[in-house]
Amino acid sequence: MPANRTALRRGLVAAAALPLLALAACSYGSQKDKSDDAQKAGVASDAKKLSADSVKIGYFPNLTHATALVGVQEGLFQKELGGTQVKTSTFNAGPSEIEALNAGAIDIGWIGPSPSINGYTKSKGQSLRIIGGSASGGVKLVVNPDKIKSLDDVKGKKIATPQLGNTQDVAFLNWISEKGWKVEAQSGKGDVSVVRTDNKITPDAYKSGSIDGAWVPEPTASKLVSQGAKVLLDEADLWADKEFVITNIIVSQKFLKAHPDVVEAVLRGSVKTNDWIKANPDKAKASANAALKSLSGKALPANVLDPAWQSIKTTDDPLAATLGIEADHAVKAGLLKKPDLEGIYDLAPLNKVLKALGKPEVADAGFGVK
Repeated sequence: MPANRTALRRGLVAAAALPLLALAACSYGSQKDKSDDAQKAGVASDAKKLSADSVKIGYFPNLTHATALVGVQEGLFQKELGGTQVKTSTFNAGPSEIEALNAGAIDIGWIGPSPSINGYTKSKGQSLRIIGGSASGGVKLVVNPDKIKSLDDVKGKKIATPQLGNTQDVAFLNWISEKGWKVEAQSGKGDVSVVRTDNKITPDAYKSGSIDGAWVPEPTASKLVSQGAKVLLDEADLWADKEFVITNIIVSQKFLKAHPDVVEAVLRGSVKTNDWIKANPDKAKASANAALKSLSGKALPANVLDPAWQSIKTTDDPLAATLGIEADHAVKAGLLKKPDLEGIYDLAPLNKVLKALGKPEVADAGFGVK
């Protein structure tokens, strides 16, 4: 493990890049957020509009998107936008959110690093910018304790990841490589059987015994624990300062150019939401769970919600250097060729907001616009 961490620390100073193949951890589809009517009702008739009548934001009904869940639920974005109405859509996968951004169905989105990079590279740098951070952590290796009692016992077992090439899949493949084991990335066959499984069905797969464990984000990890699984490794322990990007904020370049004031207002709402979450952790957890219930019809039980919430850290910093490390991992796994990610970040609007609020600015690790 020390050698693994040392390698990762060295990677922090390397400028690397990747177009990860896939999506953030969920299944396909999108839906109109049920909070749209509530947001519309929250717009005062005399509130001053910004340069756009509305802003369309997208996010996942997932605790790693807590900033968006809570910011919408508590009206914190709408407060910053005044008479410019927040319109929301939720997605269950990165590709569908990127498609919505490209089609103009949303303007700003909360999304994982892998689909962000895919969207940027596939458009040859024309579709989006990463404009802020949102969350770090919340990814764990959980296993059947009757079959796997140590990290070395993972060899020869069947371990699920959300999908080929997604953020967790790449992290697990890299960890396997660091152990000195061999796995063919595309097929998942080798010293460990990597079983690509939708997070929605991973708990059933674990219950049936068709997998022995999973490298997954929250709340899937805690759902497995509630079924008797054991946390064998928290991915945060593999990273310098125990931080790595799991969710960031993207914007359509077209919308950013046309409505910079609206983008700044959303970012201000995001920063203030993160502050509110940190100042009111119990209220924020309840708010996020209420949002999940509204979106999915079912709240998370306490034995899943509490440990999942504790392992996720909201952040304004996009942790750009860790995206570079994730890039190296994907290239090393043979899943992609090293692309040019120069310009994927535009942190000027966020840094303007942070400076106005008396907060330290954040860095783009050399991947910013020139």
